[in-house]
Amino acid sequence: MRSGPKTIIKRSAAAGIIVLALTAVPTGSNAAERPQYITVGDITRAPIGWIEFCVEYDPECKTAPSAPRDVVLSADAWKDLQRVNLWVNSNIKPMTDMDHWGVIERWNYPDDGYGDCEDYVLQKRRMLIKAGWPREALLITVVRDRNGDGHAVLTVKTDKGEYILDNQRDEIVPWTETGYRLVKRQSQADPNVWVSLGTNAPAPATASAR
Repeated sequence: MRSGPKTIIKRSAAAGIIVLALTAVPTGSNAAERPQYITVGDITRAPIGWIEFCVEYDPECKTAPSAPRDVVLSADAWKDLQRVNLWVNSNIKPMTDMDHWGVIERWNYPDDGYGDCEDYVLQKRRMLIKAGWPREALLITVVRDRNGDGHAVLTVKTDKGEYILDNQRDEIVPWTETGYRLVKRQSQADPNVWVSLGTNAPAPATASAR
């Protein structure tokens, strides 16, 4: 999929809740005017890149199903999210899988400093999980961009809505502002189960505790 140009996390242990801070959380009429949550559809086939990734990184994919967990947004956490997104976008150089590995599609951690969109997503997800974010709120998501090309982003599911981390832009935005057509993503309950996506969901998921 696409590679391209390049916008963390202080955690509060109070009540065992991950508190992510926003410097500008959508509130009031602006937040109410747009759907905050993506409609989740039926179970669908996982991308071949993920299936092959799980062969190479088998221990990481051997996870037991768990309860969905959203992140409670605050200010320090938002800064952390921005820091991870910007660090990965700035430090990983875009390179297609064909140029990098000699194959059309391969998902891999960009440990050598190069990668395409899925590799950016995997690195952001890895850094956030290592920093204490719940895996259930960090969902690898496949989309179609404005040109109809396949692309991958990381969806962060919060009590304020769903936000997108993208290697095509440094700004973290609500999913409604990406201009992408959402195709499928990991299930919150099990990262090895993938679900199709629609538009907006009627209600948010239950906020999560760590």
